[in-house]
Amino acid sequence: MKVIKTEDAVGMVLGHDITKIVPGEFKGVAFKKGHIIKKEDIQEMLNIGKEHIYIMEFSLGEIHEDEAAISLGNLAVGKGIKLTPPSEGKVNLIAEEEGLLKINKELLFDLNDLGEICFATIHGNRSIKKEGLIGGCRVIPLVINKEKIEEAKKILEGHSPMIEVKPFHPLKTGIIVTGSEVYKGRIEDKFGPVIEQKLKQYPGEVILKTIVPDETAEIQKAVEDAKSQGAELIIVTGGMSVDPDDKTPGGIKATGADIVTYGTPVLPGAMLMLAYLDGTPVFGLPGCVMFSHTTAFDILLPRIFANERIKRRDIVELGYGGQCLKCHVCTFPDCHFGKC
Repeated sequence: MKVIKTEDAVGMVLGHDITKIVPGEFKGVAFKKGHIIKKEDIQEMLNIGKEHIYIMEFSLGEIHEDEAAISLGNLAVGKGIKLTPPSEGKVNLIAEEEGLLKINKELLFDLNDLGEICFATIHGNRSIKKEGLIGGCRVIPLVINKEKIEEAKKILEGHSPMIEVKPFHPLKTGIIVTGSEVYKGRIEDKFGPVIEQKLKQYPGEVILKTIVPDETAEIQKAVEDAKSQGAELIIVTGGMSVDPDDKTPGGIKATGADIVTYGTPVLPGAMLMLAYLDGTPVFGLPGCVMFSHTTAFDILLPRIFANERIKRRDIVELGYGGQCLKCHVCTFPDCHFGKC
């Protein structure tokens, strides 16, 4: 460090804390060590009585924590994310739009394993609101060698962004409500409205809603009709247990759809079915979706609206974090549920 006149310190890095005291009102740090001195800071420092200050001198190849944090953030994030201005060597990662948050955990682990680097995030594979906080990155020391940033760059090269937000796409949805008692008007449909309410969180529209009896052929025909009418997402409600009179799984299978799973390691939602009929996702939803606030369906739905093709392994991995605690006040997706 070296001592210079305060007026000559613009753009330089403060080498020590500067304390400000206003009798009876305030006593504390006005400027922290590592602060990059701005033109508007000079008068304040002079008012505190600092005619001269210590500034930090950098060796060749060293960079300030703020510059390093910006570099790391830009290396790691992709579309749908913005960085806040640096503060004390840290930048926050903020969602620019609503969508599906994707995080490559292995790359995240590798970066943090470099040392002198800190990346902290929330869980991925969840919906994130516009302006939502995703995480932050910073370097630990006030000054870091550029070689560390180059090491981080090598880890990330050749990969898709470590962190990105995939936008939701509008989908045309067909809802098929099963149940002979509903079909014959003995009871009111309570399942369809629940699904419609959940779909309002995403772009798109419900283009058809039909009620069919518990008959395999009727369910098959309803799914095929929804597909032919342009549905890009088909949801079949009820009749998903292993009881002989529950025909929804058989009706979906009869269409020739590619079955990803019949059953998930998620509670509630264990009896959910997911299939693809010529590329169109088809859900078979168990009764728990009607009365439980959050189920396997809520975990998978944002991925469908982000146009992700869900594989069986994606379902299998949901078992880790797949138990909903049914909290008195639900904070999903800001909880562990469905985060693997």
